[in-house]
Amino acid sequence: MKSAFLPDRGVVKVAGEDARNFLNGLVTSDLDRLKPGLGRFGALLTPQGKIIVDFLITEAPAGHGGGFLIDCPKALADTLATKLKFYKLRAKVTVDNLDLGVLAAWDGEPAAQPDLAFADPRAEGLGTRILIPEDLKQKLSDLIGAELVDAAEYEAHRIALGVPRGGLDFMYGDAFPHETNMDRLAGVDFDKGCYVGQEVVSRMQHRGTARTRSVKVLIEDASPEPGTTILAGDKPVGTIGSTAGGKGIALVRIDRVADALDAGQPLTAGGLALTLAEPDVVRIPAKQPIA
Repeated sequence: MKSAFLPDRGVVKVAGEDARNFLNGLVTSDLDRLKPGLGRFGALLTPQGKIIVDFLITEAPAGHGGGFLIDCPKALADTLATKLKFYKLRAKVTVDNLDLGVLAAWDGEPAAQPDLAFADPRAEGLGTRILIPEDLKQKLSDLIGAELVDAAEYEAHRIALGVPRGGLDFMYGDAFPHETNMDRLAGVDFDKGCYVGQEVVSRMQHRGTARTRSVKVLIEDASPEPGTTILAGDKPVGTIGSTAGGKGIALVRIDRVADALDAGQPLTAGGLALTLAEPDVVRIPAKQPIA
């Protein structure tokens, strides 16, 4: 088993008697289904349905003061806290940016279950997240029976599983949840009550209007820089995101890529050939006729 401390992650805590209802009215995940030891994937959106920040969230046990712990990009922790305070109004909640980070563990089952640990719900194989101060990373790794490695190894693991990362595979403030596969990674609960941006997200879901998607790609030779335009012939069809070990994640217009595949056109980025790891993901299922 391997573990890595992720220096780019921070933790925001939301506590108080109204915390669950307060967050449920704002974010894409259903917190009524959350309890200590479990995690959910979700996001806070703009009213127009675009991602301000995505995150993993767990409920803290009573021994840690209760409330909800949000594992989010460290660079956006203050932004998230500020946005939540903006929505606070008269709700009985407190919002704090904690001095905690995230230890990710994968390729096996932990030998012990620390208090603030939960399985990453986005994809099977991503492993476990543990919310800890950085100075405990070696002690916790020893406790769970994991070899502490560099965060780059976790990044390669994430990329191989095709899980997008904000700031590399899509830009915050410019992407809808469907475009980053949040609907496929258990990041949007379509049966929950209202939240900010819900109308747009629900419309995209029911009408099937998502034309841009994050997809896994295979790259020959060296990797293009993140942000490099993907071409089908001489026509742009997307951009490259993060890459590692001949694998990568790209944000593409699935209709244009499907047309290119049908026409036998090769895909390139920065002059390097690439292929889709799962070509069928760009095919939009035909709507079934209503009987």
